[in-house]
Amino acid sequence: MLSFIIYKLLVCVIVFAISLGVAAYSTLWERKFAAFLQDRVGPDRAGPKGILQPLADGGKMFFKEEIIPNVSNRFLFILGPSLFMLTALMTGTVIPWGKDFTTTAGNTYSFQITDINIGVLYLLGVVSIGVYGIMIGGWASNNKYALLGAIRASSQMISYEIAMGISIIALIVTSGGTLSLREIVESQDAGVCNVVWQPLGFLIFFVCALAETNRAPFDLPECEAELVGGYHTEYSSMKLGLFLFAEYINMFISSAIMSAFYFGGYNFPFAQELYNTLGLETGSIWISIIGFGAFFTKIIIFINVFMWIRWTLPRFRYDQLMNLGWRILLPLSLLNLAITVVVEYFRGNIQF
Repeated sequence: MLSFIIYKLLVCVIVFAISLGVAAYSTLWERKFAAFLQDRVGPDRAGPKGILQPLADGGKMFFKEEIIPNVSNRFLFILGPSLFMLTALMTGTVIPWGKDFTTTAGNTYSFQITDINIGVLYLLGVVSIGVYGIMIGGWASNNKYALLGAIRASSQMISYEIAMGISIIALIVTSGGTLSLREIVESQDAGVCNVVWQPLGFLIFFVCALAETNRAPFDLPECEAELVGGYHTEYSSMKLGLFLFAEYINMFISSAIMSAFYFGGYNFPFAQELYNTLGLETGSIWISIIGFGAFFTKIIIFINVFMWIRWTLPRFRYDQLMNLGWRILLPLSLLNLAITVVVEYFRGNIQF
């Protein structure tokens, strides 16, 4: 039991460190990515090729003067970014990062903090709580622009969570009715990913993920042209850093969830042939490490797609944002669910 607790604590620390590390260096990579698209160089002063730029940015945010407006609600003003950051980190606890492996002592461990049988519901619940951090921060600032940004964020979350939830229901039907993320990933072990059976569902989920993370072209809650800085207009120092940092963590976790739901997670084509060639037996830790590498590669690809979209597409008008969520994605998600039920019925996977 002691070794199990120590191992789980170690996995928590590793997942926490990976989330923060990816978020930190996503800021550098996005600036480099944007510079490449715009024929610029990008950050190149802090360290070789700008490799230490995230550390410089973090130090700058940490040591900046912290300003809390006199007219704000001090407790809620501090609680907002803290809650937003906490919920961003909580979503990574149920994601399976690799296959189970067995030690020489015969103990079996997994690259996952916890595998609960309602993992999908847990994810949806935590994502729903995340908007409270934005709402609390925007309201506590006692600033009209911050409040407008917070109201936009809550409306956007409500509008797109419905279509996202329905697309996930279709995925659950395809995966045999399980709500466990590990079982969803393991159901794709045969080499046929869920995106083959759910291409429309994946497209809906991807668009909703862009909206849920407030990434362009859905960054209306912090629209600089209209709302100065949106919900974090009055924030400075590390509290502003928490808001900005949590956005990149959300992007990382969203990429991980899409990879797990629709692209097999740590599974990849011809994996068993590779393991046989390397002489690896089932339960080997090297299989888990290779699977984690495949999973992480898929996540990096999705992060690049997030960045490519941000620096390519213009921001929507707010009426266009609502129209897309309610009049296009919601009917499409219902249609996708109906088609999924019919197809799975004729495949013999469900019965009425």
